[in-house]
Amino acid sequence: MERLIYFIRRALRNMRQCLFLCSVAIGTTAVALTIIAFFAIVVLNVQQLTADWSRQVEIVAYLDTVPDARTLQGLHGKILALPEVESVDYTTPEQAFSQFRKRLGNDADLLSGVDPDILPASFEIALKPLFRNQAGVDTVVTRLQKEVGLNDIKFGREWLEKFESFVALLKLGGAVIGGFLLFAALFIVSNTIRLTQYARRDELEVMSLVGATSMFIKTPFLIEGAIQGALGGIAAIVGSFVLFRLFLYESLSSLLLASGSGAIAFLPLSFQGLLLSAGVFLGLFGSLMSLRKLVRV
Repeated sequence: MERLIYFIRRALRNMRQCLFLCSVAIGTTAVALTIIAFFAIVVLNVQQLTADWSRQVEIVAYLDTVPDARTLQGLHGKILALPEVESVDYTTPEQAFSQFRKRLGNDADLLSGVDPDILPASFEIALKPLFRNQAGVDTVVTRLQKEVGLNDIKFGREWLEKFESFVALLKLGGAVIGGFLLFAALFIVSNTIRLTQYARRDELEVMSLVGATSMFIKTPFLIEGAIQGALGGIAAIVGSFVLFRLFLYESLSSLLLASGSGAIAFLPLSFQGLLLSAGVFLGLFGSLMSLRKLVRV
């Protein structure tokens, strides 16, 4: 315990002695993590947008004839019993006709004299989130045909394929760009920390010559790197929130509101903790990589 306190005090003393270079390291970490946080805010909110779009993935099963109350209740129960189904709404021909009239707007007069019975009754089937994809829809359609006996089923296959392609591209792009940003941040932070250690290379060599062990020499610098990374992570969280409110909030609000989605959100607490941990990791790993070249004991 005493040795740990010594290492921490030594790390803080080193930071005070090289205050400018220490500030540069913290600032570099903060800037790198802010860029990652900014990108993450965009990706998370666009993912929220795609999640809202996924609610439009539903199956419509049309009925050849209007069933009686008992048959209707049985069909409704069978559909709702499917594990992939979240909810089922039955639409009568009259309700379908009324909805169609509303969609026509000013052209609703075209339906004058038309019997509502020209439109079929239908079940509108909403799926659970895990099954709002091509595989889930295909599974439900097959079960509706085999287990429930419904044949006239529509679900917008072309729209669903385009939607899945967009989501897959978004995830791939997020992973590639996020990985590149993290690697770039690691490279920049590592070289910045190396400058702070290079300024004390004579001290490192003297400690090595007088018999100090590798761990004894490296530990204060690793703690220093972790502290710098943590401070950089905190600065990144604060800075990204300020930039989010000043610049990103309005543009994302316009996008999400135009699409009918909910309000945009800042990084969740779990991601903020991950960002702070990333700062500590960058500081530790950057210090470790730099020390490997400066300390050969």
